[in-house]
Amino acid sequence: MIPVTTFQGKQVALFGLGGSGLATAQALVAGGAKVTAWDDNPDSVAKAIAEGVGTGDLRQADWSAFSAFVLSPGVPLTHPKPHWTVDLAHAAGVEIIGDVELFVRERRAHAPDCAFIAITGTNGKSTTTALIAHILKTSGRDTQLGGNIGTAVLTLDPPRSGRFYVVECSSYQIDLAPTINPSAGILLNLTPDHLDRHGTMQNYADIKERLVAGSEVAVVGVDDGFSSLIADRVERAGTKVVRISRHHVLADGLYAEGSRIVQAVSGATSLFVDLDGIQTLRGGHNAQNAAAAIAACLAVGVSLADIVKGLSSFPGLKHRMQPVGRKGQVVFVNDSKATNADAAAPALSSYERIYWIAGGVPKEGGITTLSPFFPKIAKAYLIGEAAPAFAATLGEAVPFEISGTLEQAVAHAAADAAKDEAGPSAVMLSPACASFDQYKNFEVRGDAFVGHVAAIDGVTMLI
Repeated sequence: MIPVTTFQGKQVALFGLGGSGLATAQALVAGGAKVTAWDDNPDSVAKAIAEGVGTGDLRQADWSAFSAFVLSPGVPLTHPKPHWTVDLAHAAGVEIIGDVELFVRERRAHAPDCAFIAITGTNGKSTTTALIAHILKTSGRDTQLGGNIGTAVLTLDPPRSGRFYVVECSSYQIDLAPTINPSAGILLNLTPDHLDRHGTMQNYADIKERLVAGSEVAVVGVDDGFSSLIADRVERAGTKVVRISRHHVLADGLYAEGSRIVQAVSGATSLFVDLDGIQTLRGGHNAQNAAAAIAACLAVGVSLADIVKGLSSFPGLKHRMQPVGRKGQVVFVNDSKATNADAAAPALSSYERIYWIAGGVPKEGGITTLSPFFPKIAKAYLIGEAAPAFAATLGEAVPFEISGTLEQAVAHAAADAAKDEAGPSAVMLSPACASFDQYKNFEVRGDAFVGHVAAIDGVTMLI
């Protein structure tokens, strides 16, 4: 835990006592703050009381006594309308911050020289975050991984010299971190997302920009218009900018040529690394993720040799294009995190012959946007509620069966792939659907896939 000493002896209001919210409250208490915490869920309040956190209905509180209001990132700050606690904080002139801001202040107070890499963007955040942490760990560095990737940032070990922090940041977290100042800040890309929470695409982009604007080194993907303009603005303001691209040749920065990552300096180019053969970094999207990781690691002093070593041994992000088993020329890929068509596209683009397991609770639009990848699909195995609709979309373009269950789909796909003489292939779970008709969440679904693969005779497990 990181005790939040910067509010020692001060009164702090907190709303939102889920996993990260409770951890934040405990970190404030550990640092000596006087916390008044609340949640709309009585069970969460009861749990906080049991954990020794002071609670009180913030509707009845004296807001003039609070030095700060800590808001859970999942609670609306601005759109579709501010939460009632936000209105009370504004009326009292109390600053509104989140857990990442508390971390930033602790780092600044106790170990401002320790490396802090922060990652944001619409897509690719988690893979890039995990890849950077892996490179740092394999190079022998004391590495702390957290944030939006699933580990609350204040549950990490306290800042100290020589420690490296790798923190994934959502737009919600950045919106509550006004003084965020990473050693290296990464903005991967921007496409419309979370507009129900931010109102407009421009507001969403402005929030993301804050992370790189406060960085010592800003690593910015320039393949979309919003991010490209952000790179230009941040650079004009005096920040060192490293541009990355998966689609364009750059005069300065890092860009992808197929699986090759090329480094350009004033127009002179050199091959940094070739990702060919690294199964966990297949596809153009992963070339961009790797370029971002390389740039950030260089910025905090990691050597070329250590970076290449880390790239080549990256085990992949669990449930995201994760090779989990192999039998002959067939690789089994767990992409359970692909809960909509856009999320499934990277995996489908990364293999040439696919036995595709898809289905679950369908999202709006179904799989129509995936039609460019249909020629790669040897056969589809459809499960869950979406099976009839997906079958109608595939029509005569792709051979398919309605397997019903994941267990049946894995068994049939493995048997068909084993008989395929056309060359290497992948049996891939990339559902393009939520899991809730058959599984609690995508993690449980992915674990079930791994279990069914492990039960196949002759499969060598890779995890």
